[in-house]
Amino acid sequence: MEILQNYGTILVLMAAVVGFFMAWGIGANDVANAMGTSVGSKALTIKQAIIIAMIFEFAGAYLAGGEVTSTIRKGIIDSSFYIDTPELLVYGMIAALFAAGTWLLIASWMGWPVSTTHSIVGAIIGFSAVGVGVETVSWGSVGGIVGSWVITPLISGVFAFIIFNSAQKLIFDTENPLQQAKKWVPLYMFLAGFVLSLVTIKKGLKHIGLNLGSTEGFIWAIGVAIIVAIIGKIFIARLNFKESKNQRANYINVEKVFAVLMVITACCMAFAHGSNDVANAIGPLAAVVSIVGNDGEISAKAALAWWILPLGGIGIVAGLAIFGHKVIATIGKGITHLTPSRGFAAELAAACTVVVASGTGLPISTTQTLVGAVLGVGMARGIAAINLGVVRNIVVSWVVTLPVGAALSIMFFWMIKGAFS
Repeated sequence: MEILQNYGTILVLMAAVVGFFMAWGIGANDVANAMGTSVGSKALTIKQAIIIAMIFEFAGAYLAGGEVTSTIRKGIIDSSFYIDTPELLVYGMIAALFAAGTWLLIASWMGWPVSTTHSIVGAIIGFSAVGVGVETVSWGSVGGIVGSWVITPLISGVFAFIIFNSAQKLIFDTENPLQQAKKWVPLYMFLAGFVLSLVTIKKGLKHIGLNLGSTEGFIWAIGVAIIVAIIGKIFIARLNFKESKNQRANYINVEKVFAVLMVITACCMAFAHGSNDVANAIGPLAAVVSIVGNDGEISAKAALAWWILPLGGIGIVAGLAIFGHKVIATIGKGITHLTPSRGFAAELAAACTVVVASGTGLPISTTQTLVGAVLGVGMARGIAAINLGVVRNIVVSWVVTLPVGAALSIMFFWMIKGAFS
């Protein structure tokens, strides 16, 4: 307890620095979930994607990132073991942020899309199990995370396969694909607006105390979906199409229609992502600030200091702008060739999976969701359409994320503990 009184300010400053570093890593790696398909399908340039993501990721993080946040992410450890030694939890949270941020930096440099949630969870497990005791970890929750490595990509892959094939049958395989696109794409826009609104309502707005019930949430989502469909129809009507009897030229026109849809889904996904995943950086930081500010008292929820959310939002934007292009390239170009229609199918499938997971309590990674969806789109065109070497590297990076995060966290924990003892 004396350590918190004597070194509280230094510990909070350290937590703020590594919290920013972690948010930077989220921007550099995880934002590719929202932007990779748009860039890969050429609906947006990398520059446009970065500008859109900067605006909507920051808006999501700042507006819906939470007035109150869980101090122990995903209930992965039991904080009651730290009541007598709260300084160990402070050291651990700083070590976890530093470890997860370091792994995200390495993965982003290599162009690997890894889970930021699993990075921080692995880091928290590491310092708690080795630094304090294995009984402090909720191992059942860990089992759920490991299981999600298979379940999440599978669900989103199936959704993407179905959505892509529906577009193929309703639009591309018809005699007049352009007319069919004008007819059906507003309906896809309605579906996208509905699903992405639900993602935001379920994973974002609850943070600001706006706990809408299921019925209210559905009504709001339907309202937003209708507006999105109307706006999309107006934009489609303004597009200039070169009328041609050539089927390939008609396909290019159809992809122009889907490109409008991709921009809308990219904005919505960026907002939903910012509102949800900023917690991976600010949760442990809020825990440190709360413990130090309350003289060692540990609470399950911590009210956020005014500066924490902007710090997380700015960190995400900085990471994306400086380093995000590598992972965007992997998601958008490395796995399979994407067009706007394929990219849309992947993005909508990912959003559907997030909604299903939110309703069932399934622990998911947005990264794994989107990679699975892109794989589903590729599989719809046959196994030859997928770059299996890139997929192998991605799967290996997923598997090593938890143990690497844990190992780095243990190392940093002992270093910090040694420095303050």
